[in-house]
Amino acid sequence: MKHYGQFISILSRERMHFEDITSQVREAVSKSGITEGIACIFSMHTTSCIRINENEERLLYDFKSFLERLAPASARYLHDDIEKRDCPKDEPLNGHSHLKSLLLGASETVPVVNGEMLLGKWQSIFHVDLDGVNRQRKVMVKVMGD
Repeated sequence: MKHYGQFISILSRERMHFEDITSQVREAVSKSGITEGIACIFSMHTTSCIRINENEERLLYDFKSFLERLAPASARYLHDDIEKRDCPKDEPLNGHSHLKSLLLGASETVPVVNGEMLLGKWQSIFHVDLDGVNRQRKVMVKVMGD
């Protein structure tokens, strides 16, 4: 079995942001030379995730609204009691981001068939940043197979 890894770098543009990374993942799969196998797409951060869904503007807005209702930024979180934690004083108050991340997950796995990712007609791969704004994020694409 062969394997190939490539990092994708993403600059977040807003506090909660869905970035379509399908083309970058497709490029990594192509570079791998692997024709049959899987591509694992993994976020390297505790407050960003990888998800597959439809890239439609109003649906993305609905996702953001839904996640904010589940874990509102305005709520109180023990994680945000900086004085009671062993962490830098400038640590962001992001308990809500960690809870949202727990629900979404850090990775997705996509089949590779005939050298192409097997995605449905409306499926896109998203990097979901839950604690962004001018933060550099890293995603690992690992392709394995023959």
